[in-house]
Amino acid sequence: MKHLARLTPLAAVAALLAAPAAAQEAPRWSFAIHGGAGVIERDSLSPEQDAAYRASLHRALEAGSAVLANGGAALDAVQAAIQVMEDDPLFNAGRGAVFTAAGRNELDAAVMDGSNLQAGAVAGLTRTRHPIAAARAVMEQSPHVMLIGEGAESFAASVGLEQVEPSFFFTERRWQGLVRALTEAGQPIPDRPEGAPVPQAALDEAGPPLNERKFGTVGAVALDSQGRLAAGTSTGGMTAKRWGRVGDVPVIGAGTYASNADGCAVSATGSGEYFIRSTVARDICVRTREGAGVQAAVEAEIADVGSIGGDGGVIVMSPDGTPAFAMNTSGMYRGSVSSGRPAAVAIYADEDVRP
Repeated sequence: MKHLARLTPLAAVAALLAAPAAAQEAPRWSFAIHGGAGVIERDSLSPEQDAAYRASLHRALEAGSAVLANGGAALDAVQAAIQVMEDDPLFNAGRGAVFTAAGRNELDAAVMDGSNLQAGAVAGLTRTRHPIAAARAVMEQSPHVMLIGEGAESFAASVGLEQVEPSFFFTERRWQGLVRALTEAGQPIPDRPEGAPVPQAALDEAGPPLNERKFGTVGAVALDSQGRLAAGTSTGGMTAKRWGRVGDVPVIGAGTYASNADGCAVSATGSGEYFIRSTVARDICVRTREGAGVQAAVEAEIADVGSIGGDGGVIVMSPDGTPAFAMNTSGMYRGSVSSGRPAAVAIYADEDVRP
């Protein structure tokens, strides 16, 4: 299958074999993230953009690993890292979300606790600063699994989650991306949102590419020192989406799933309609439950998605702390870290961040 991350180089294998036995033991905790997959190639990112994405991925890894290194829960680590990415305009989630055809930012998220199969999801948020926090609140403070639109917003406010003006999520690069997409499609361009800043003469050179062709999602999967698995995902969806479209992210079993019993925690990023139809996250867990290793499971599932026309990537965490990454695109922003291994990040498909 094209564009899958390469196997661990022989030099790395030799180093592992030469390491002390203690260093090869299963990690006490392990963590992995992604920031979206798609057509992400070396000639499409400037050196400034490449460096900015890598630095942002490291910041998210640091947020999650700080929780885990202090004995915190997998669920807390997942939320901490995703909130960092939701506040980072580089990623299509939270403050960096793309715009709908109507010129709105509509945000979706989901979280799942693998130790007890509890899950929460939200869709169509426009005022809650951290959608991942809202998804967790649905899981822990309501009798439901998914809330949408105004109801989800009201619930988030009722449990004390930070609310902001819709213009908080506005970024000029995402707006210009919408203008370009609508112009190419021959569709009308909406008025700039109320409260949006005055257009700048020059755009930030370290921002996301204006012609970015990727599936905007951020996600994290974790194993904590108590052996608990968790997964979370957050997204702004598709540029110029219409009719209240919702993708795979908040659909438990499609874009997000975690189960200690099945041996997996999964966060996906891709063409949401195909990931929903393929129930990607749940299928990966079925494969691991039936005995497949996480890397084999994720590669097989991405191949199946590709066979019906879907593109994207997936990250998975196993109960022994082994992370897995797979994609059928030319890139996916991603990274991993564990108690026994320093943080590593990657962008392009031919890079490897596995131990």
